[in-house]
Amino acid sequence: MATQTTAVPGRLTFLQVAIALQTLSLFFQAVTAGMLLSSSHGEVLHDAGSRVMYGASMIYVLAAILAWRPGGGSPRPILHASVFLVLASVQVVLGIAHMPSLHVPLGVLMFGLSVLALGQVLSTRSSERTGTRS
Repeated sequence: MATQTTAVPGRLTFLQVAIALQTLSLFFQAVTAGMLLSSSHGEVLHDAGSRVMYGASMIYVLAAILAWRPGGGSPRPILHASVFLVLASVQVVLGIAHMPSLHVPLGVLMFGLSVLALGQVLSTRSSERTGTRS
């Protein structure tokens, strides 16, 4: 017997928290990238932030799998999270190789995609609260 699970209205889901964490970690990376130019602490903070960002990308994949499994919904969020993890892996390699001409634009792209994903899950959440579907 399958059990359908739904989110409790007014509470954040694991997937929403994971995407928010990923977006915040990418924003932190942008701030510390700017600090690289003006502060000796920028490199240490950017390095630590890269580890958090990569971990947040892994948590996003896990959250997408866990959100899909109980309800039997679309596996599309898993694809999005997996692609993002691949982008994060490429970003780490480019950062280690000191290739800012590719590292910086990819970081901007990743932040934009993460903001879009966050906006999508939050708009879905607000439409579920009001009872409307877009």
